[in-house]
Amino acid sequence: QVQLVESGGGLAQAGGSLRLSCAASGSIRSINRMGWYRQAPGEQRDLVAAQTSGDTNYADSVKGRFTISRDNAKNTVYLQMNSLKPEDTGVYYCNVNVLGWSSSYALNYWGQGTQVTVSS
Repeated sequence: QVQLVESGGGLAQAGGSLRLSCAASGSIRSINRMGWYRQAPGEQRDLVAAQTSGDTNYADSVKGRFTISRDNAKNTVYLQMNSLKPEDTGVYYCNVNVLGWSSSYALNYWGQGTQVTVSS
C-alpha cells in the first residue's frame, strides 16, 4: 500500500504564489510518474502537470506560470504556482504511479486533495 499526503493549499490573491507538496510513503519500489490534477466545482478532474523520468507535461493554461518538480530521495512531488489567476481555483490532487514491492505491475494512487482558492 502507498499513502500520499498533500500540503500547501490555501487562499491567495491574483498574481500571488503557492507551493503544493505531495509525499508518497509505503511499499514503494519505484515511482514512474508523479503529477497534479485540478478539479473545479462542477467540472471534471484535469491534468495540470506531470513528470516522468524523461518528460514533463503542462496544461496549456499553466505553462510559464507553474513548475512541477520532484525529490526522488523523498518520494515527493512539488507544484510551484506563480502568477495565480482566479481560474486556477479548485481542488488539486496529487497522482502517483507506483511499482510496489509486492506487485508485478504499477498502480495509480491519488492524494486526498488540497483546496486552492485565488481571489481577484
